Amino acid sequence: MSVFEDISLFVQQGKAKDAVAAVQKAIDAGEAPQKILDDGLLAGMAVIGEKFKNNEVFVPEVMIAAKALTGGVDLLKPQLLKAGVEPIGKAVICTVEGDLHDIGKNLVKLMMEGVGFEVTDLGADVTAAQVVDAVKKNDAKIVALSAMLTTTMAQMGKVVDALAAAGLRDKVKVMVGGTPITDKYCADIGADKYAVDAASAAEAAQALVK
Repeated sequence: MSVFEDISLFVQQGKAKDAVAAVQKAIDAGEAPQKILDDGLLAGMAVIGEKFKNNEVFVPEVMIAAKALTGGVDLLKPQLLKAGVEPIGKAVICTVEGDLHDIGKNLVKLMMEGVGFEVTDLGADVTAAQVVDAVKKNDAKIVALSAMLTTTMAQMGKVVDALAAAGLRDKVKVMVGGTPITDKYCADIGADKYAVDAASAAEAAQALVK
């Protein structure tokens, strides 16, 4: 097996120490940082994303794989910067105001990082004004909003309106998700994309920045 296959497998198995050691081995061997990222780390996370979508693995396995991915990416970051490798896009993610649920949002963040996004996580119970500030500060191209309650989903529309009022609406794509959210609701509030789960959200985000 190649060192890239080793890295991919260790990410899939959630073996963080082994993944980091294999990334170091690839760096020491003079492999290109982009190749280590794409063919090793992100390839492993892509397998987990697909399995998650097909209900072959569940939240705990995704979390463990993401930890291994993060360890490898942290080690690789200086090499990527030196090589001038840019993230595929910048995203801001949060659970909307009044809603404290964050497991789904955390999973989406992990999956988006797993396909190469730089993600700013604002946490839960986040106001429209905070989202607008974060988009400006981070020059984000994607805003991902989560709501798990019918009582808080209306806040998503407020975020879309606030982005429009700030003159940012044509600069960002707004993605929405969560238990009560539907394609129709996404269209009703003028958002760009509804995603049914974390793996689909990552795929949709990739498509939106291409």
